[in-house]
Amino acid sequence: MGPTILVTGGTGTLGGHVVRMLTEQGLPVRVLSRSERPSADGVEYVTGDLRENTGIDAALDGIGTVLNLAGGPKGDDEVARNISRAASEAEVRHLVHISVVGADRMPLGYLRTQLAAERAVIGSGVPWTVLRAAQFHDLVFGVARAMAKLPVVPAPTGLRFQPVASEEVAARLVELALAGPSGRADDLVGPEVLTMPDLVRDYLRLQGKRRPFLPFPLPGAAGRAYRSGLNLTLDGADVGKRTWSDFLAARVG
Repeated sequence: MGPTILVTGGTGTLGGHVVRMLTEQGLPVRVLSRSERPSADGVEYVTGDLRENTGIDAALDGIGTVLNLAGGPKGDDEVARNISRAASEAEVRHLVHISVVGADRMPLGYLRTQLAAERAVIGSGVPWTVLRAAQFHDLVFGVARAMAKLPVVPAPTGLRFQPVASEEVAARLVELALAGPSGRADDLVGPEVLTMPDLVRDYLRLQGKRRPFLPFPLPGAAGRAYRSGLNLTLDGADVGKRTWSDFLAARVG
């Protein structure tokens, strides 16, 4: 079966899909988790904390490939530095990292963190693959649902998304992990470019509701970047098949 594959962030939305897909192929999988979990269904769980830099070295024992899918609202650069250092010392043969479309273009603190995380992986000395993906349907669903509860929905002009199915991102990550190091993979985006009003209106329609929208321009450098589409990849990207409407129909309708 080959060396065990380590998945960080394996208990999250994306990681859960990846772990399932790997085990369905009969591959040995280890998941690094902050909380203790019993091993089950062909998955070995080990305890450690990437941000606190604990348990990582033990988790990498006997590992050939690492999929670094751990992420949060902050600290992803520190996490990437810790796993990259440990992977280098453990002589891991392939480090796969998930990032975000526009990481090198958007003037946002979160995306600067994502770019720093990419650089940690690239500079680790471990053969690497980095995949940038657009926002997952699951994420924009949470935003759309929250905004739909407001009596008047804010509608920032020029704010567009290419939401992509997390399952399709997971399938691509598994493919890349098994193919071997390939550097920067083509970005993966969804099949549509949608505005925030598009997302909210589609959600409201399935709920049988309507709301007024209040357009306003996003201020500053971030607003200019969004209006210029710097958070999008319109050319040269891999494009998923599942639409926002498909996702909503399964999730809501």
